[in-house]
Amino acid sequence: MNNIVFINFLRFFTLLLAQALVFSHINFLGYINPQIYILFVLIYPVANNRIMFILVSFFLGLFLDMFLDTGGIHAAATVLLAYIRPVLLKFSFGAAYEYQAIKFDSTEVYQRLTYFVFAIVLHHFVVFGLEIFDGSKINYIFRLSILSSLFTLILAIPLTALISRPNNA
Repeated sequence: MNNIVFINFLRFFTLLLAQALVFSHINFLGYINPQIYILFVLIYPVANNRIMFILVSFFLGLFLDMFLDTGGIHAAATVLLAYIRPVLLKFSFGAAYEYQAIKFDSTEVYQRLTYFVFAIVLHHFVVFGLEIFDGSKINYIFRLSILSSLFTLILAIPLTALISRPNNA
């Protein structure tokens, strides 16, 4: 049990620092940044305490907001993602989620991809919707969300292989 806590603690701070110090400053094509810190929320062990998971997700977003001076948009997006994650898991993995038997390394590629796509797009739409917060710019919010989601997804697949292990996830 202590090993799992240590691994999640290490993932939390590694992804937080990588996001704050590197990935938030990429500005691909002038405005697209990957949001890889959400990998913590996506690959957090399924069978853990849900309230604690939502609280830890809140702190992940809050710490990132403090690093980037973004006023709470990442905290709101990560809490929403953590809260809605069981729905996304059930939709993507079906019976494996019902029996708490999801191991990301042993799932089908399309199931993982479905889960990642829906979660990343939802997160990015919330982040950019709160950041821009102008209904007249909804097309820009959608475009920014889709392009940033695609960039995040391209980076998330190999990073997931690096930070997840076969005996947990």
